[in-house]
Amino acid sequence: MTSDLGLRERKKLATRIALSDAAWSLMTEHGIDAVTAEAVAAAVDVSPRTFRNYFASREEAILDGILLRANSLVEALRTRPADEPVWDSLAHVLPDMIMGVLGERECDVATLVRVCSENPAMLAQQLAVFGRVERLIAEVIAERTGADIERDLAPHLLAAVPGATMRAVLNFWAGGVTEATLPDLVRTSIAQLRDGLPLGRAAPVV
Repeated sequence: MTSDLGLRERKKLATRIALSDAAWSLMTEHGIDAVTAEAVAAAVDVSPRTFRNYFASREEAILDGILLRANSLVEALRTRPADEPVWDSLAHVLPDMIMGVLGERECDVATLVRVCSENPAMLAQQLAVFGRVERLIAEVIAERTGADIERDLAPHLLAAVPGATMRAVLNFWAGGVTEATLPDLVRTSIAQLRDGLPLGRAAPVV
């Protein structure tokens, strides 16, 4: 992602990533109330004004790292074979995508789910992030299928699958009711969706 950027842009991206990582760490270690412009800026050794130049809110800063990784991982869908059915492409990409999006933060999923459930602003930002990623995926699906992204509904419906799957998987996994890995849960989810959600007949995830 950084190979085509100039030095100035790379420095700005590095600062943005550092600020987001610091915001995430403060949230998971001390709670969301500890995430202030001053605290995040101090952790990165920049001014609070620099923080505000990059982010409009603490919620945006916390989730920005996830958005950056999701944007880059959308390219994995774009590079799948052109004649591959979209469902097959999603089954190949999404299990790895969920771990790539989380990065080293898998252990913090339960904290993220809890904070989003308790903080309306955080939940709204999470939905905004997933919405932006869904748009990117819809564009890729439209390219692959020859659909018109502005006039056809199908790419948007199918693009909603990854976001809905990840939200459901994260909430289910964070509840501590399964020993399955996040990628395995995603694989199971895609298979069940592809089969038309055979409720009552699908084997439970353990």
